[in-house]
Amino acid sequence: MKIFKSIKWRLQIWYGLILVAVLVGFGVTAFQLERNRQFRRIDDELHRRFGFLVSALRHPPMRRLPADNEDFGPPPRRDENVGRPPEHLAAGQFHLPPEASAFFDASDPNGFYYVIADDGSEITRSTNAPLLDAHRFTVSPELKPNASPDLPANDSRPPDRDQFASRSDDGPKDLPLGQPDPASMRGTFREILTQTPGGEFILVGRNVAPELKELRFIALTLTGVGVGILLLGLSVGGLLVSRAIKPISEISTTAVKIAAGDLSQRINVAEAESELGELAAVLNSTFARLETAFAQQKQFAADAAHELRTPVSVMLTQTQTALNRERDAAGYKQTVEACQRAAQRMRKLIESLLALARFDAGQEVLMRQRFDFSKMIAECAELVQPLAEERGVKLIAELAPFQITGDAERLAQVVTNLLTNAIQYNKPAGEVRVKIESQNQLAVLTIADTGQGIAPEDLPRVFGRFFRADISRTGAGNAGLGLAISKAIVEAHGGNLEVASEQKVGTTFTVRLPI
Repeated sequence: MKIFKSIKWRLQIWYGLILVAVLVGFGVTAFQLERNRQFRRIDDELHRRFGFLVSALRHPPMRRLPADNEDFGPPPRRDENVGRPPEHLAAGQFHLPPEASAFFDASDPNGFYYVIADDGSEITRSTNAPLLDAHRFTVSPELKPNASPDLPANDSRPPDRDQFASRSDDGPKDLPLGQPDPASMRGTFREILTQTPGGEFILVGRNVAPELKELRFIALTLTGVGVGILLLGLSVGGLLVSRAIKPISEISTTAVKIAAGDLSQRINVAEAESELGELAAVLNSTFARLETAFAQQKQFAADAAHELRTPVSVMLTQTQTALNRERDAAGYKQTVEACQRAAQRMRKLIESLLALARFDAGQEVLMRQRFDFSKMIAECAELVQPLAEERGVKLIAELAPFQITGDAERLAQVVTNLLTNAIQYNKPAGEVRVKIESQNQLAVLTIADTGQGIAPEDLPRVFGRFFRADISRTGAGNAGLGLAISKAIVEAHGGNLEVASEQKVGTTFTVRLPI
């Protein structure tokens, strides 16, 4: 679906899922804590009342300790109280002590109740106790009544003082009563059911319907509050997400306008310190470079067409003239030579354009190898020496052996072009000084002439394609691509080419290349 492909809706959905998970976790935790607190309180009350019932069941009246010379007769046989219910548990004869009766309100249907049973039959119960299944009160085989093996039935030894002292307010010490079972739920009743060592069952419970109703109300309240918070959170989250991705919409809108041809469009950087603000700044810089590049390409295409139009016009004119009337062999030869010169100019221009295109695309392969840079410069100077002599320019070279790594043929093209320009645009009887030195792990080549110089307003455009400052700097076949190609070659080697000039003093080109 399209909605799942939208960044806005993806963020909104993930935000909603996380918010739901947090709210559900918080609500369930809060509900469980409240439920545990309620049941813990009820369980404490159940255990407390269970203790009163146990005390009432297993605490016969305390016998007074006999004096040293007093005889109370034989002690009761131990099997009289073990393995069978006490006599006061006979049906209808059990009554809670007054201090325990206050904890069981028989008139309250939601109050605490108790049931005491013995091996499948109830002995006594509170009037508010619910009906129970008889099978719940079945004595375990290991707790069936058995005679105590400690004393024979006819034992008539005198009582031991410790026997009487073993009884306390907590019940007889020689009859362990065990711990009550954990509380459990039976419908709306919370109960504790325990079988004593004597075989009796004691059940204490309470109707927790009011607490369950309160817990349901709490659950509904937590659910309502959670839904409200979820809706509010989704609304606020939607606003935040929309605001967060608004720059993306602006970027998209601007990109569409630029794609339509309006390269002057820029993204409004409202949040410059955010990640999207940084992205917008980078894109604006990219768009500016694109606009400049398109403008240069447009100018480049126009200049290339202009430069190619001249030799083509020459060729067409010469051929048309030759076809219009008969000529002798010398005339045809002159026409062919003119066409040849125009074709050579076109070829040179096309080769320069192709070289620049390869450098722009990063497809120009440089043959990097170690070579003597000074020797290569001396060879270039020797190559242009005839041109210098023709124009009366003196070449002065300060060269020492210097090794660098690079494409010797391409760098020779750069040096030759710079020397040719320095000679061609120098004044008569001028000088061209060539010097090479090392600076900060760089080979620095300077070529300075004593020509008329370049105007300050033209310096930033010197390395532009098809740039010519004035007609005086335009030689035959000069298309204004030499410096542009030289700069591209130097930069492909990881170096840079700079120019400094002062009118009527001279121009200095500086080449810096890594050693």
